[in-house]
Amino acid sequence: MHGDLFIRELWTSGIGMPSLYHALVVIFLEFFAWGLLTMPVIQVLNTTFPDHTFLMNGLIMGIKGLLSFLSAPLVGALSDVCGRKLFLLITVFFTCLPIPLMTINTFWFFAMISISGVFAVTFSVVFAYVADVTDEKERSLAYGLVSGTFAASMVISPALGAYMMDRWSITLVVALATSVAILDVFFIIVAVPESLPEKVRVSPISWEQADPFASLRNVGKDPTILLLCIAVFLSYLPEAGQYSCIFVYLKLVMGWSAPMVAVFVGLVGLMAVMAQLSLGMLMKNLGSKHTIMLGLLFEMLQLLWYGFGTTTWMMWAAGILASMSSITYPSISAFISIISTRDKQGVVQGMVTGMRGLCNGLGPAMFGIIFYMFHVDLNDEHNNESTHSTDAQDDIYSQFVPGPPFVFGAFLVVCALLVASFIPTKQSVETGIPLDSMYEIEHGQKVAGTLSPLIPHSRSLDGSTAIL
Repeated sequence: MHGDLFIRELWTSGIGMPSLYHALVVIFLEFFAWGLLTMPVIQVLNTTFPDHTFLMNGLIMGIKGLLSFLSAPLVGALSDVCGRKLFLLITVFFTCLPIPLMTINTFWFFAMISISGVFAVTFSVVFAYVADVTDEKERSLAYGLVSGTFAASMVISPALGAYMMDRWSITLVVALATSVAILDVFFIIVAVPESLPEKVRVSPISWEQADPFASLRNVGKDPTILLLCIAVFLSYLPEAGQYSCIFVYLKLVMGWSAPMVAVFVGLVGLMAVMAQLSLGMLMKNLGSKHTIMLGLLFEMLQLLWYGFGTTTWMMWAAGILASMSSITYPSISAFISIISTRDKQGVVQGMVTGMRGLCNGLGPAMFGIIFYMFHVDLNDEHNNESTHSTDAQDDIYSQFVPGPPFVFGAFLVVCALLVASFIPTKQSVETGIPLDSMYEIEHGQKVAGTLSPLIPHSRSLDGSTAIL
């Protein structure tokens, strides 16, 4: 009995009131840990699969993304039932679980990365947590800060990991990454308070809510969410493919050194932080729809630069555009959050994260197939020019279109722009009323109660003014 009481107290405890800052620390530590392994993973991947580096990379990321797609709606719905803290712990723990295996057994390391996709949906739970603790006016800025924190975690971690790998060993990098991951788990257990009060949680979920394909069918019931999810799919499909190979592409095709790739990632991450800090201002002045379209425009341009770029300065120009395009996903998530009720935040964010998970599965495979069709070899042990570019047609392809998948990705983003143009300019179901008080309104308790001092005279859902 005392054990149950201790566990219950642990899950309801935390430092301070639930706030945006708790979510930012969780995101920063998780992706800082993985950022340290950016360059070591490339080296270990190439050593483990020397003849099929890019194929295996696509397969690993594909399985992880597919599992993420299948599990995201369930995890999001469960967080609406059981609370955010428990699922923050579960998603972070299982996402970081493969890290220590990197120096123990590389086969199991890559196998666990694939399997970890079942719970690698931290963003959906974090965005739901942020929605619990912010109102509509703060939401876009808060989501921009979350995505900016993700970018900030990538500013120095890849460069630090590459430096430690060259100066000392991969083992030391893995040890540091493991320590950061353990710190993140400990922070969630001890410091993160629950953001979703028990009495406003939804009833236990049904099997239909756990079915990702049922979630996809439910998306079609709301035209706005359907349009947004289609835009996410079309825009994130090439982004997922790009993210899965860009480090390898810059190193093996463009001939960059590992430190140069790490510096590039860090500076692009820093610029992305600055771009996302401006998200609140952009959404306030341009509106949600036009902010989303602006991000998609930058994404299209950066994919074209990567696709046609043949020199170092062109890659840097593409990186600048990529940092600007980083506003797309948080602006979509903020807009979806605004048009959804507070007790459904986990579900809707799970839908979007599930769509991204599907793209994480299909994107790397799509890029791999297109690279193969155009005879671009991303294996470190082979020389692209001598091994594959043996005829005049291949020479023309490599000279004018060194990155064909990026160009095809730009076409998909153009389609996403067309879809986004049909998104309504403004929708909102927010009331600006705290969750506890909203529960009383929805259950007809429009009389003074214990929660009344927490909010001023408010307008109830039927339009009348009441003292809650």
